[in-house]
Amino acid sequence: MGGFMAAANGYFSASVVGLCVLTTLFLQILSNLANDYGDSKHGADSVHREGPMRAVQAGHIQAEQMKKGMLVFSLLSLMSGLLLLWVAFGTEGLLLFVLFLVLGLASIWAAINYTAGDKPYGYAGLGDVFVFVFFGLVGVLGTYFLQAQALQPSVILPALICGFFSTAVLNVNNIRDINSDTLAGKRSIPVRLGPKRARVYHLLLLLGGVASAFAYVLLNYQTLWQFLFVLALPLVLANAVNVWRKQTSKELDPYLKQMALTTLLFVLLFGVGQVL
Repeated sequence: MGGFMAAANGYFSASVVGLCVLTTLFLQILSNLANDYGDSKHGADSVHREGPMRAVQAGHIQAEQMKKGMLVFSLLSLMSGLLLLWVAFGTEGLLLFVLFLVLGLASIWAAINYTAGDKPYGYAGLGDVFVFVFFGLVGVLGTYFLQAQALQPSVILPALICGFFSTAVLNVNNIRDINSDTLAGKRSIPVRLGPKRARVYHLLLLLGGVASAFAYVLLNYQTLWQFLFVLALPLVLANAVNVWRKQTSKELDPYLKQMALTTLLFVLLFGVGQVL
């Protein structure tokens, strides 16, 4: 999304976007490894978990080996991030280099400490806040700034799209795991709200993402192509309806993947529409 918005405003840099993608992939893998390790350590990955069995839980890899994997991907994320900042700022933007380095280190910390720290913030119900901030605001606005070296206020709306939809992905996951999370003392938002209100919250997240898309286009309207994202709305609606109706973890599980893929398609269509 950050790359599309930069391209729409004449600032696109293939090398910067490519390194942003690489760094993000490393951070996502790190987060997945940390979640596998952390939920096994803190008890969310128990015999009561109704989602897919993870590697440490299944005994396919030892906890200490998983920690080594986390270290490897922490270092890969850091090295990729440093290269990204060098390409974006060179030797002249030292202050910006340091600022984004702090953001990068915060991203690594957030990826690990969602479930794997001594006091994981995911178990306190703060996962939604961190996903919204890092997958939405930091990811999109950061990618845009690294190319444009400035921020356009209206770009916050596309960042909100990613924030709302990414949080919706997490929410489907947490609704699915509500019973095992309750037993493990993981106070996710669905655990705190209860199943019905967690589904209302899900509808609000989807509505927030769609409303942000329409708001951006209406404020920056130039051509009908900007409404290309409307083609993804049936998939958003399908997710909303099925998450509302499906009650068992097994029934909900496919809609975690469907929400993630819908988010990707929505962003692609929205971004292409702005460039055209």
